Amino acid sequence: EACEIARLPEELVSAALARTSPRDACRAAAVSPAFRAAADSDAVWACFLPPGALPPLADGDLAAPAPPSSKKELFLRLSAGPALLQDRLVSVWLDRETGAKCYMLSARNLFIVWGDTPQYWTWIPLEDSSRFSEGAQLMHVCWFEIRGKIHSKMLSQDTTYAAYMVFKTTYNFYGLDFPVQEASISAGATNSTRKVCLQGNDDDDGEGGVPENYRPMVPFPRLRLRRRNRRVVSHEENVALPQQRADGWMELELGEFLNEGGDDGEVSISLVETKGGNWKSGLIVQGIEIRRKKSG
Repeated sequence: EACEIARLPEELVSAALARTSPRDACRAAAVSPAFRAAADSDAVWACFLPPGALPPLADGDLAAPAPPSSKKELFLRLSAGPALLQDRLVSVWLDRETGAKCYMLSARNLFIVWGDTPQYWTWIPLEDSSRFSEGAQLMHVCWFEIRGKIHSKMLSQDTTYAAYMVFKTTYNFYGLDFPVQEASISAGATNSTRKVCLQGNDDDDGEGGVPENYRPMVPFPRLRLRRRNRRVVSHEENVALPQQRADGWMELELGEFLNEGGDDGEVSISLVETKGGNWKSGLIVQGIEIRRKKSG
C-alpha cells in the first residue's frame, strides 16, 4: 500500500521541497515516483538557483555535450565545476549546499604591481587543472602587491564569503616565507586585515633568525641561494598558512566578509608585502577565489 504522503498533490510536495536544500531534494527523489516528479521539477530547482539572472557566460561554456534541459541539470552543472564568464577572465559556480554564487578572479583580472614588466613578472600558459588560459609567474620583486575587486551585487546576499589566493610555487622559489604578507578585505563599511604566509612550515629545524632563502634588498638578486639564520613562522603568531587543494594547487585564505543584502559597492581584496625589502621569486598565481565560508 502506498504511503499516505505519496498521495499529496505534486504542487504541494514541490512547494515543501523548495523550502529545503538541494541535498534534501535529491534524497526525496528516491522516496517514490511521485516524489521524484516533484523533487526534479523546475519549480523546486528554480528556488535553489540564485535570485535574478546569472552573469552572462562565455559562448558554449555549458553547451557540451548539450545545453541543460532543466533547472536541476543547470544547478548540478554549475555546482559541479566553474563556468567562464563572457570575458573569460572570471569563472563562476554555485555552492552545492546553498546555491550561493562563487567566483574566481583570474590573474589577468587582478592588479599586480609590475605585472606587465617581464623582468619582474611573466605570463605563462596554465595546465588543464585551471579554467584560465594563463597565469602570472613571479620572477623577481621586492615590492609585492596584488589586488582584486568584485561588485557586491555579483555575490549572493546575506552570505559569508572567504577569499583565497590560489597559487603554486616553482622548484627554486625564495623569499615567500619572510617577512610575512598582509592580507586585507574591504566590504562596505567593514575592513579586515590579517597576517598570512605563502610558504608553509615544511622544514622546521627550530633555529631562530630569518629564513634560509631570505635575500636582502640589493640592485638585483644573485641566483645562488645563501643560508641565513632561520626564523620559523608558527601558528602561535596567528599567521594563516596555505593548504593543498584537490586540484593540485595551493590556497591561502586572505580573510572573510559578510555580503549583506542590498549592498551596492565593491569588495576589495589585497595581498601585500612591501616593507621588508627582500627579493621574492617563484610564485605562480592562478587567481583569487571567493566562495561561501562554510561553518565549523
